[in-house]
Amino acid sequence: MTAELKEIWRFPIKAHGREQLNKVSLTVGQALPFDRHWAVAHEASKADGSAWVPCNQFSRAAKAPGLQAISTRFDETTGIMVLSHPDLPDLTFDPDTEGQKLVSWAGHFVPENRPQSARVVKAQGPGFTDSDFPSVTIGNMSSHRAVSQRIGQDLSIHRWRCNLWLDGLAPWEEFDWLDKEVQIGEAVFAVREPTTRCLATHANPETGKRDADVLGALKSWEHQDFTIMTEVVRSGVIQPGDSVKVL
Repeated sequence: MTAELKEIWRFPIKAHGREQLNKVSLTVGQALPFDRHWAVAHEASKADGSAWVPCNQFSRAAKAPGLQAISTRFDETTGIMVLSHPDLPDLTFDPDTEGQKLVSWAGHFVPENRPQSARVVKAQGPGFTDSDFPSVTIGNMSSHRAVSQRIGQDLSIHRWRCNLWLDGLAPWEEFDWLDKEVQIGEAVFAVREPTTRCLATHANPETGKRDADVLGALKSWEHQDFTIMTEVVRSGVIQPGDSVKVL
C-alpha cells in the first residue's frame, strides 16, 4: 500500500476542541490556518498573544482531561465558533470578542488545585503550537494501531491532537524521517523533531475521562514520543488521498 494522507485536523483554540478539514492550503513557515490560533490563559499566566509561550501557560487537557472531549466548528468568514461537549450544551461565540463565554463554559473542567482559566488570548504571530516554531504535526496510523494493540484497547486518534494522519507506513517509520523532507500533495515538510507526550493522551476524547495508560505503553518502546513535528518549507494545497513521498 502506498502511503497517503487520510485525515486533516486543526485545533483553533489550543486544547479546546478539534475540527476536521477536507482540504487546506499551507504556507511556508506557517502552521495550518487557524491552528492553535487562540488559547485559554490561566490566572498564573503572563501570556498576551504577543509571543509564543510554552503550553504550561494555558489551560490544557494534561491538567483538565474533560477538555479533551470538545469538538469545534469554526466559520472563517464570520469568525463564529461552535464548541460541543457531551456533557454541555453547545457554545456559539466569537473568540476574538467573547472569550469570557468560553471561560465560563469550560473553566469548570480545571481542577480546583490548578490555576483557573482566566482569559482567551489570540496569537498575534504564529499560533500556540507545542513547539517554538509554527509546526504541523504528522501522525502514522500504523503507529497508533500499535499503541492500541499494546494497551489492548481501541484508542481514538484524537488522543494525539495531530494535524495530518498518514496510512500505509510501517509502525514508527515516521521517526526515520527526522532531518529529512516529506512531500504530501503540493506541500513539502521538513521533519524537525518527535513530539514528546503528556497525560493529555490518557483522556478519552469521547468522554473526557482518563481511561488508558498511554504513556506506559509508549515507554514499553523506551520512549515517550508520538507524531513528528514538521515545518512547511514549500507552500501548497493538500487533501485526503494525496500521496506521501520522502525526498
